[in-house]
Amino acid sequence: MKATETLHDQGQSLWLDNITRSMLDNGVVQHYIDRYSVTGLTSNPSIFDKAISSGDYDDAIREKAAAGLSGESLFFELAIEDLQRAADLFLPIHERTHGIDGWCSLEVSPELAYDTEKTVAAAKELFARAGRRNLFIKIPGTEEGLPAIEECIASGVSVNVTLLFDEAHYRAAADAYMKGIERRVAHKQDPFVGSVASVFISRWDTSVSESVPDELKNDLGLAVGLDVYRAYREVKASDRWLRLENSGAKMQRLLWASTGTKDPNAPDTLYVHGLAAPFTINTMPDKTLEAFHDHGDAGDPLPADGGNVDELFAKFEAAGVDLTALAAKLQSDGARSFVDSWIDLVNRIEEQSKSVK
Repeated sequence: MKATETLHDQGQSLWLDNITRSMLDNGVVQHYIDRYSVTGLTSNPSIFDKAISSGDYDDAIREKAAAGLSGESLFFELAIEDLQRAADLFLPIHERTHGIDGWCSLEVSPELAYDTEKTVAAAKELFARAGRRNLFIKIPGTEEGLPAIEECIASGVSVNVTLLFDEAHYRAAADAYMKGIERRVAHKQDPFVGSVASVFISRWDTSVSESVPDELKNDLGLAVGLDVYRAYREVKASDRWLRLENSGAKMQRLLWASTGTKDPNAPDTLYVHGLAAPFTINTMPDKTLEAFHDHGDAGDPLPADGGNVDELFAKFEAAGVDLTALAAKLQSDGARSFVDSWIDLVNRIEEQSKSVK
């Protein structure tokens, strides 16, 4: 049995962190579903930017540019078309798991990360346009994003909370989700609105790679994972959540993001076997998925109590790492890099629109 199948059987969902039109046309996504136990998919502007630069979308861009579309409007037309097709491929999984699995994700403009009202409006509009019940709208878990997440959940918009980096970020996202569900329960509405909380892992190790001793390199991301997983299990067992579950709600799932290994000297499946845990999701780029399928090890499940995470954190703090400040910086830097990618994407679409006319 391949490691991907073993990990899935142990209760973790494997999602693909990529999408291109050619992957849909050539059956690659379906192949991952059939052979790699992949049960969902995520996307972001960087992924689409790379795909559009390859020329895959020239014909579609030509057609839409001729119809008067440009920039963001043209991009969202392309992205929604792709994600509708992907969502349809995962729909049997979504139905079989009663809405727990089988999701795809589409991101609002990263330029809205610090604007609550515009984020809510954009999320509702994209969710309605896509018309797929197994599609998440990605909203960053920034201070301004959290009330937008609550409002979207209360309005029945399924949300992938992105740009989370530590236990405090995760708890804030879980709180926003539960507030939205509590509002639905109070109004006697269906309490199940799908959501995941996406915690970024590899960027932790990249950020300290030059400042910690060798024995601590590539340990911080997994330590953060332990700490977040402990918080996740505590939220899941809380009286507050159990009251909502008693009303018919389903738990916001924890998702590990940014799981491609950046250090060439580290194992290429480091953030897969090191973050195995039931009722969580690991979304990985093609290269990491292929590596784990080929030679991965499912590993032991994370301990619900965090294991030795406090000891690990103490070592990093002794090495001069301010974990709280670094989490804030990583979120801020992440939001900025998403905007940069978004600008590159829109500019590329404009260039492609001109070149294919």
